[in-house]
Amino acid sequence: MTNDTIINEQQIEGILKKQNILEAALIKEILAKALELKGLSLEDVAALMCADNQDLLSELFQTAKVIKEKIYGKRLVIFAPLYVSNQCSNNCLYCAFRTGNKNLLRRALSQEEIARETRYLIDQGHRRVLLVAGENYTQGNIEYILESIATIYATQHETGKICRINTNIASMTVENFRQLKAASIGTYQLFQETYHRATYKRMHTAGKKSDYDWHLTAMDRAMAAGIDDVGLGALLGLADWRFELLALMQHAEHLSKKFGIGPHTISVPRLEPASGSEIANSPPNPVSDLDFCKFVAILRLAVPYTGIILSTRESIAIRRKAFALGISQISAGSRTNPGGYVDDTDEFTSSQFSLGDHRSLEEVIGDIVALGYMPSFCTACYRLGRTGDTFMGLAKSGEIKDRCLPNAIITFREYLRNYATQETRELGEKLIAEELERLGEEQRSLVAKMSEQQESGVKEVYL
Repeated sequence: MTNDTIINEQQIEGILKKQNILEAALIKEILAKALELKGLSLEDVAALMCADNQDLLSELFQTAKVIKEKIYGKRLVIFAPLYVSNQCSNNCLYCAFRTGNKNLLRRALSQEEIARETRYLIDQGHRRVLLVAGENYTQGNIEYILESIATIYATQHETGKICRINTNIASMTVENFRQLKAASIGTYQLFQETYHRATYKRMHTAGKKSDYDWHLTAMDRAMAAGIDDVGLGALLGLADWRFELLALMQHAEHLSKKFGIGPHTISVPRLEPASGSEIANSPPNPVSDLDFCKFVAILRLAVPYTGIILSTRESIAIRRKAFALGISQISAGSRTNPGGYVDDTDEFTSSQFSLGDHRSLEEVIGDIVALGYMPSFCTACYRLGRTGDTFMGLAKSGEIKDRCLPNAIITFREYLRNYATQETRELGEKLIAEELERLGEEQRSLVAKMSEQQESGVKEVYL
C-alpha cells in the first residue's frame, strides 16, 4: 500500500488551484448542506476555506457550534497526557525528543515512577489518560509499553483510578497492535504530522518514522488487528493547512471505505516552540489564529461524527474560542515531560514542546463551567463496547449525546464531590441543575436514579 492509494496529492493540489472567491449564496448552500450531518466533499471544504468576510465567517463558526451540539451536546471530555519516556530513535526536526537534540535530558520512567505519576493524576480527578512515549522503548520493543499500561490500570488511590488509557505511540506491526488491543487500550492515536510527502521527507531525517508509507498505514494495521477506535492528526505549521485538511479528509474516507468506520478522533495541534528545534520555533507555514479557527470549524462540518481534540498547546484565549467551534475533547493540567506531574523541575529540559495553557485541572474545570460547558470524565462507551461501528452509528444519528450527557453529569458530580474546591463545586452544581432543567422528563428521571445509586455508595455509575 502506498501514499497514492490513501492520500491523492494530485487531486488535492488540483482542488486548491481551482479555489476562487465564491458568491456568498454558494457558501451558504454548503453550510446548509453541512447541517444535514452527512459530511462534505473535498470541493465543499475547499470552498469554505475561501470564506473570508466577517459575516460568512460568523455563519461558518455558528454552523460548527450547532453541529457539535446536535451530536455531542455541550459536554467536553477531559483527559491528561502521561509521558513515560522521551527516548527516541527518530530525528523529527520539529520535536524536542529527536535523536539529534543532544541537550535534552533523556528519561524513561520506571514502573514505580509511572505509578506515582498515575496517583498524582487520580488525585487531581482524572479518569482518562493518553500514554505517550518516544520511539525507543527501554526494552527495545512493545513490552515496556504493555507493562506501563498494566501499571496504570492497576494503580488505585483514595477515591479513584484511571479507567481508560488511550495511546500515542509509534507505528508498529499487526502482531504488536494485537498485543496493544489485548492490553485493553481505548483509542490508538497517531499523527501523520504532515501529509505532504516532500515536506514529510524534509522533516524526518532518521529512524523508522522517516518512512512515510509505514507511518501512514499504521491505522490500517491497527484496525486489521482489531483496534476499532483510532485517532488521526496533522501538526499544523509544517505544510499548508489547507492541504492538511483535505488530506485528513482523504485519510478518514479511506478508513471508512476499507473498514466501515472513520476515525474516532482527529487532533488539531499547532507547532509550538521546542527545545533544540529551529523548525518548531519558526514554523515554515505558520497558521494564524483565524485560520486555526477556520480549520477546526470546517473539520467539524466535514467529519461531523468524529471527536475533535484540543490540547494545552493552545493559549487560554484560543482554547475558549475553539470550544464553540466543534471541539469535543480537551487535555487539562498537562505536562509533556516524563515525570513532570510529580516533579516539574526538568520541565524545560525534558519536555516535548511548550505549553500555552499551564492551568491546573481545577482551574480549567472552573473556566469551562463558567462558559456553560459540561465537563465529562465518562469512560462508559469503552466499558460497554460502544466503540467502532456501534459508536459511529450513534454519533452519526446524533443519539450518542442522549447517553453521554447523563454520564457526563454523573461523572462531573463525582469530580465535584471528591476533588473540587467549594467555589468550583457551587458553580458545577448550578450548571448541573440548569442542564437537568433542559432535559426531558425521561432523562431527568434516569439521572435521578443514577444519582441515587451514586449516593448509596455505588462506584462508577454509568449508562
